[in-house]
Parts: sequence; C-alpha cells; structure tokens
Amino acid sequence: MKISRIMSLGAVGAIAALTLTGCAMNEAGADTDAGTPTSSIAGMLEATGASSQEAAQQSWVAAFQTANPDATINYTSTGSGTGRENFLSGSSDFVGSDRAFNADEVAAGGFGSCATDEIVEVPVYISPVAVAFNLDGIDELNLDGATLAGIFAGDITEWDDQAIAEQNPDAALPDQAIVPVHRADASGTQETFTSYLAAVAPDVWTDEPSDEWPLSTGEAGDGTSGVVNAITNGVGYIGFADASQAQGLGQVAIEVEGEYVPYSAEAASALVAASPLEEGRSDHDLAFAVDPASAPAGSYPIALVSYLIGCVEYEDPEIASLVKAYFEYVASAEGQDVAASAAGSAPISDDLREKVNAAIGAIVTE
Repeated sequence: MKISRIMSLGAVGAIAALTLTGCAMNEAGADTDAGTPTSSIAGMLEATGASSQEAAQQSWVAAFQTANPDATINYTSTGSGTGRENFLSGSSDFVGSDRAFNADEVAAGGFGSCATDEIVEVPVYISPVAVAFNLDGIDELNLDGATLAGIFAGDITEWDDQAIAEQNPDAALPDQAIVPVHRADASGTQETFTSYLAAVAPDVWTDEPSDEWPLSTGEAGDGTSGVVNAITNGVGYIGFADASQAQGLGQVAIEVEGEYVPYSAEAASALVAASPLEEGRSDHDLAFAVDPASAPAGSYPIALVSYLIGCVEYEDPEIASLVKAYFEYVASAEGQDVAASAAGSAPISDDLREKVNAAIGAIVTE
C-alpha cells in the first residue's frame, strides 16, 4: 500500500490549496451481520489539479468517506496547469484538469505517474464560466463577445464606455475605471475563457487561446479564489471564474445569436451537447472540441469541460483499483447529482456516461 507521496506543487506559497480526505466507493461491498456496509477498497491516493472542481471534489470525497473508511483520497486544489505538471512528474496518482492533454502532449508521453504512456481522460464536470463584476447598484449587465474582448485586452477602459452603454441603456454606468482580473497561474478556466474571446472576437482578441494570461495589463489572482476575492474587494473589477464560486457578484449575460444568455448549468450543457469529441484519440481519451463561435441559440458560450486524468496502467494494482473506483463514482448518476447540488454543475448525459464508463474500464487493475 502506498502511504504518502511528496507533491511538486510549484510556487506553493502562492497557491490556495484545499486538501480533501475521503474514500472511494466499492459497489461490490458486502453487508456485515450488523447490517453495516463493508468495503474491500483500501489505500491512499494523492491528487492535485483544477480549482474549479473544488466544491465538487469536496462533495465527491465526502461521499467516498462514508462508503469506504479504509480508503483515503487527498485532492489538493492547485490549478489545472500544476496538476498536469504533477502528473507528468509522477507526484499525483490522478489529476483534475480544465483541459485535456492536447494531442501532441499525449503523443509525447512521459507520464511519470503511469507504468506506460497510455492515459485515461474523462469529462466529468461541466460548468459555466461566469463573467463576474463589482459595481455599486448594478447586479446584471449584457455584453457581447467583442466588448468583453475589448475589456480584457485593455481597449475598453471605462465602465461608461459607449460599447457597454449601448447594450445596457437602463444601467446607471459610472464614470469609473475598469480593472480586469485574470489568473496568475496556468489555468484551464483561463484557457476556456481565452478560447471564447479568440473564437468570437478574433479582430479584438488577437492572442492564441492559452492557460497562461498573455498580456501584462489587468490584475492577477492566484487560483479561482484569488480572482473571486479580487473582484469581491474591488469596486470596478471584472473577471472570470467557475460559476460555483462566483455567487454574490454582479453577473454578465453574454450575447449569442442576438440574445443575451445568463449563465446556467443547462445553458452550458447545451453548448457541450452541440460539440463533438476530438478526432484521432483513443476510446479511453475523451476530449471535447468545443467551439464557442458555433454556440447554438439559448446556450451559454463559455462552458468549462473539466476532466479526471489517470493512467491505463499503474505500477501498483491497488492504486489502479482505487483510482478506477473513484472515477466510476464521480461519473455515476449519484456522483453527478452530488456535484450538481454542491457546485451547480451540469450532470453528464446518459450517452456520455456510457462512453466515460467504457474509458474508465480501460484501467488495468490486475
């Protein structure tokens, strides 16, 4: 049994980390004479990754803790980029990430956590990325993609700019500077947001999508919590964060097909449902090709598809069994409902669950 592992978290002093302790579910557990469920699942996993999954991970782990008292999962919220680095270095048994490894990264291999270069990537967390702001007396704003791109590119610098005012004729916009906030760390949420800007307003946002912020303008926050704290404490601030952590702030409804769509789990799910899986990947590597520019009417165009990433083969079969059981629970209808209640995420569809379970089935446990 693996007892501990030292994680290379990088710039750990700047990371708001959450360690979650829990247990993986074993559906094959038998009942004792006293009627208490027992589980043969035991061991410890170390995991790092997406801060967007924080609320969901907390709820998933809590459910596992009840089901399997001899199994422990430590999930530390480090941001997706650090999580993927830890998986490559071999310091995390699995990771959460707001983007899958790209095709070139998968082909290059070198996943230190694995016994081979084959990995499992499954989408288990679908959530809107909220564009949140802090303005006195204003709770909602309507903005199109070009205006958002102008704000975050530093071209639109005042809240009463004509581009904002024309879309919000009833709002008492102040003569006040806009302070855009982005992530200081490499973040899949950030890549989701920059992908949206690049797709819908390429003439304004001229940088390539990236998990690292490409500009020197604006203010940086460490992790999702850092961005939310900056907006909360700064009047005139605007930024982006997983919707589960953006409650209580002003919210932007985003223009799609001539309609301003507020964020919701259902509207984010509609974007993902209209998106294909990337071609050229294995049956156990399920990455969505989401195109915000093709968002259908009524959908929310900034949808985060977050993944669990593990190995097809581990050196230790006990680790493999625990990872497999954890992934299966997260993908289950119960696990998805637990996350939806805790984080407001959109449960994956039954059709997608079939593909996800088949992918998880590739994990070798013997």
